[in-house]
Amino acid sequence: MGAGHAHDLYRPGDTPLHRLPPQCKLVAVVLFVFAVVATPRERFWAFGVYALLLAAVAVVGRVPAGYVLRRVVVEVPFVVFAVALPFLAGGEKTEFLGLTVSHNGLLGAWNILAKGTLGVVASILLAATTQLRDLLLGMERLRMPQLLVQIMQFMLRYSGVITGEMGRMKVARESRGFQARDVRQLPVVAKSAGALFIRSYERGERVHLAMLSRGYTGTMPVIVDVRASAAQWGAAAALPAAAALACAAAWLVHA
Repeated sequence: MGAGHAHDLYRPGDTPLHRLPPQCKLVAVVLFVFAVVATPRERFWAFGVYALLLAAVAVVGRVPAGYVLRRVVVEVPFVVFAVALPFLAGGEKTEFLGLTVSHNGLLGAWNILAKGTLGVVASILLAATTQLRDLLLGMERLRMPQLLVQIMQFMLRYSGVITGEMGRMKVARESRGFQARDVRQLPVVAKSAGALFIRSYERGERVHLAMLSRGYTGTMPVIVDVRASAAQWGAAAALPAAAALACAAAWLVHA
């Protein structure tokens, strides 16, 4: 994995969160999301606890609130659906902000917004404190199938190459007077996409042959050791453990 393949979400730093092995952070985020999803939607206070936990993580990782908020916009499509849900769902009606809406739809909208936002923020914090190549190494340590990890590694490695090729093809089209104004230009764009696919496929074959000539047998060599100690696993477990306690309390109150 090339060292230069950083992603836009990553914020370089030397915090305790940055130093945690990636597999510890992956497991912590997944367990945290499970606890959030398992929480009854009527227990509003529990979601406040989860938000405070993520705020504490952001403070430890020195991730500014504005940085997170600017990237939460990725969930806008879900927000649109959630806003429409109270007006589309059936069942008992209730008054909300002067409007007559479905009670179940209103709770459903809250459920989507709260759980979706918490999951997105947790993912943003993970990406902000962990480089993509380290995440892939963490997945490998967690025994994810080697083939899937290698596919993702090559996607990361060559995404910039393919993007650059697309840019050069775009420049070549425009230098010949091409302008994508309406659907009549779609055949040209489709031919360009086909040519890009063929070039990418041929490049993949050449890379595979080069790997075989260098002794590739189906597994990639391990360059960086990302083993985690018991103390590091314990530190990573703080977030999901606190979330699990909040979830359990929410169910006990519900009962």
